[in-house]
Amino acid sequence: MTALADAPYHADVAAGPPAARAFWATTADGVRIRVAAWTEGTTGTVLLCPGRTEYIEKYSDAARHLAARGFATVAIDFRGQGLSPRPHHDRRVGHVNGFKEFQNDVDAALALCANLDLPRPWHILGHSMGGLIALRATMRLSAFERAVFSAPMWGLQVEPHRRAVAWGLSFLGSTFGFGERLTPNSGKVADPAGAPFEGNLLTRDAEMFAWMKRQIATHPDLALGGPSLGWLWAALREMHACARLPAPDLPALTLLGTEEAIVSPDAIHVRMGSWPRGRLEILDGARHEALMEDAPLRADLYDRIAAHLRG
Repeated sequence: MTALADAPYHADVAAGPPAARAFWATTADGVRIRVAAWTEGTTGTVLLCPGRTEYIEKYSDAARHLAARGFATVAIDFRGQGLSPRPHHDRRVGHVNGFKEFQNDVDAALALCANLDLPRPWHILGHSMGGLIALRATMRLSAFERAVFSAPMWGLQVEPHRRAVAWGLSFLGSTFGFGERLTPNSGKVADPAGAPFEGNLLTRDAEMFAWMKRQIATHPDLALGGPSLGWLWAALREMHACARLPAPDLPALTLLGTEEAIVSPDAIHVRMGSWPRGRLEILDGARHEALMEDAPLRADLYDRIAAHLRG
């Protein structure tokens, strides 16, 4: 095994398993991203692609559930968030030049899986923005045997007139050198640290919401604000491009809550309706982050995910 550089891991706000390690992984385009590995499990390995604003400690609970079901987990701090590199002028702005850059992050994480000799088969699980990144990864790679998507960002819940404004504004901003600037009206802070539980769009579970707030309050370096104009332009183009491509030839399970208010349920229904070996499961009452809902629902979801991954 090649020598690996250790990266910080905030175990004080993580949920386990205890044998977690974080590493710096260098991508093909020279970016040093943070990747975490929970190596317990012999049934296979799940590459976990978090959503926008998210970080590896937030998915330690997922790693705990997957380890209990026999799977190792690797999670990525995508560039522009977590402890991976961010814009120099304002690290609170979530930025990427193009979603193809995220594929370099996926490749670096897979190289780490190989370096650690993690058990096969390898699978991929993507939430929200990570669901779009994971979709593209399954379209271009043969590394994964099965896929799971949680409220994937295959479209956004945006009114038609606002969608037109988003396309135009993000294009102009990126074209004229303002790509790293905050998208107007996107909010200064998009993490839950300063937000009340009442009315949140993420979870119905107050305990999980408090846990996420505690992570940010304890380690403000994990917090992230709104997306940049460049991120918005890149996301719109990637959603449009992927929607025009056929589903990859692998079994896929997609989870969608009935109280979803961030990504587009219509886009998810359309994609899964044309996925030959795909299955869409509707979760009654769940919000955007089904994997952060109450303990009984989480346990049930991970049972379903494990059953899907085992085939």
